[in-house]
Amino acid sequence: MLPVFGHLNPDTDAIASALVYARLLSRQGLAAQAYRLGDLNFETPFVLERAGVEAPPLLPALEAGMAVALVDHNESAQSAPNLTDLKVTHVVDHHKLGNLTTMQPAFLRFEPVGCTATLLLKLHREARLSVEQPDAMLMLSAVLSDTLHFRSPTTTPDDREAVAFLAPIAGVRDVTAYALEMFAAKSDLGDTPAAELLKMDYKVFPFGDPLQPQRWGLGVIETTNPGYVFGRQAELLAAMQAVRAADGLDGVLLGVVDILNETNRMLVASEREAAVVQAAFGAPTVANVADLGDRISRKKQIVPALEKHFELPS
Repeated sequence: MLPVFGHLNPDTDAIASALVYARLLSRQGLAAQAYRLGDLNFETPFVLERAGVEAPPLLPALEAGMAVALVDHNESAQSAPNLTDLKVTHVVDHHKLGNLTTMQPAFLRFEPVGCTATLLLKLHREARLSVEQPDAMLMLSAVLSDTLHFRSPTTTPDDREAVAFLAPIAGVRDVTAYALEMFAAKSDLGDTPAAELLKMDYKVFPFGDPLQPQRWGLGVIETTNPGYVFGRQAELLAAMQAVRAADGLDGVLLGVVDILNETNRMLVASEREAAVVQAAFGAPTVANVADLGDRISRKKQIVPALEKHFELPS
């Protein structure tokens, strides 16, 4: 049974794509099982309930050499702790190529689209397999989530076409209304501890010298109610400082994305991070907040700017 899983601190695309790809591989004769690498965020349980699908179990410890399939990521820092000891046989992803290595030739599908689920729809079509209602709901939801209903600059015509194709199969007549329901679920943060809020959509990236990289934690909270998040600013800053110390990171940043207004105000924990944010984005930090304007995509707008800032001089 081939384990299929997305990245640590999974978002809706990581969970939905693991479920859909495991089912697709099984339908093609390769028995596969979806897993997750962490707790669900607030949006994903809403999506799973609408799709009538149970959450995948947590990934168990895997023995060295075991074959695995990755979705929505390809970097070891964002994956299973012993990924370098595993045999990666399949990867479907929409991010840049990281430090992935394979023991043998693997099936790799990378395209610069807004969501892994968009690629999974293509794989269904190429295999001439029908898309069943639960999978359509999962893929539709993932695309709407990852592209913020086409607000993100990562959105492509392929993502828009995927939503148009999937919505009737999923039984969603009003896509806009459904997307707003998803975003409302995502924004219902309640009394969640600050440390959990920070890690809901959080990845660690290496920057600079490949031999001695700087390691930065980059979190994102996408919400229709940013006022609630900033009402807990002191707690979140303390959580950021604690994670930086506990994990030996060089910096931690937390973008607070206002979904409806398409803006990003970033929490900055210290003067050191503030200096980097000023240099990389030209954005001053005032009272631990840097206004990044409409730079709402971590993948396309935040990480590339930091990579350029930390790149080695030629």
